[in-house]
Amino acid sequence: MAKKEKRKIKQTTRTYIFSFLLILGFWGVVEFFGNAGALSSNFMGQLIPICAYSIMAVSLNLVVGFLGELSLGHAAFMLAGATAGVVFYNGAGIGLPQALRVFLTLIIGAAAAGVFGVIVGVPVLRLSGDYLAIVTLAFGQILKNVLSTTFLGVDSKGIHFTLNQSDFVLEPGYKPLIKGAQPISGINKISPNVMLNFTVGIALLCLTVLFFLNLMNSRAGRAVTAIRDDEIAARSIGINLTKYKLIAFISSAVFAGFAGVIYVLNLSTLDFKKYDYNMSISVLVMVVLGGMGNIPGSIIAAAVLTILPEMLRAFSTYRMLVYSIVLIVIMLFNQAPAFVAWRQRFAMRFDRKKEAEAVTEKADASYFKKMSSKQKADEKEDR
Repeated sequence: MAKKEKRKIKQTTRTYIFSFLLILGFWGVVEFFGNAGALSSNFMGQLIPICAYSIMAVSLNLVVGFLGELSLGHAAFMLAGATAGVVFYNGAGIGLPQALRVFLTLIIGAAAAGVFGVIVGVPVLRLSGDYLAIVTLAFGQILKNVLSTTFLGVDSKGIHFTLNQSDFVLEPGYKPLIKGAQPISGINKISPNVMLNFTVGIALLCLTVLFFLNLMNSRAGRAVTAIRDDEIAARSIGINLTKYKLIAFISSAVFAGFAGVIYVLNLSTLDFKKYDYNMSISVLVMVVLGGMGNIPGSIIAAAVLTILPEMLRAFSTYRMLVYSIVLIVIMLFNQAPAFVAWRQRFAMRFDRKKEAEAVTEKADASYFKKMSSKQKADEKEDR
């Protein structure tokens, strides 16, 4: 029992170390080559999307991988956070110091996404089955369509909000914050320095990983995985299913809001049509390819699947075909029984080799220790 507990602690520590080494290693390599001018502008433009999609994949993994529920509207929480953040950023946030402005924008975006997480989660998570997938899918479409018909602005007379364009009139000199189906443009980036923006994205990714690793190794995290394994057994030992499902779902929505804010502040444009069902499926694919319940795997899959379409632009017409083939190959390697068995055999062979080396080293140390003792005894007799 003690040996199993020790192994569990070591596995947790390895996950922590590998996750942060992965993130900080990527940041260090990009900083080195970026400062040396060795990175293309196209790749530099993908740095913040990599951070945003990694945050999205890690947060969705909490619901899909650890909780065992299917959510198809994660892009909607990203959109809610991005919209609320941009409304503040372009409205009341103007005139504030840039660091404070960005910080408050992140908080407001995360809070807005969390509120929508409560609105969706409270009625639905009391049910079982695929209701969450259906409701989140519908929520994403509803939110996108409502925002596409919303007109919001502020002038000296106060706040103007309407769903009818003909009723929306602002005083001269005032710009609308939301203009219906038109994308919100003119959003200033966090900083003109791309590497500074990337550092902010990496900091948020580290915060996300730290939060979810701590959550999953806490009492609440163990309750969440118990619910995933068997809801009836979890209920029988007194676990409040609705409470812990809500904790996981709202936490996931909050960090999707963070991702939405940094993503839109990087693009300088917010187009509601982009945050649709396809984006939610893309994030779900990242989670599945990275491994259900595997946080470092989610980060790697998010980075690869963000960069891969840009790398395949040279294939022109066949780009999406090649992209699909790569996805199928990765999926087979991760999930196919034959590949899984091969990976397990390889890991066992590697472990046996390490065990054999450890035994050899121990035997050698014991041998030299005995030889040393014998030499000392011989020297003592000679004296």
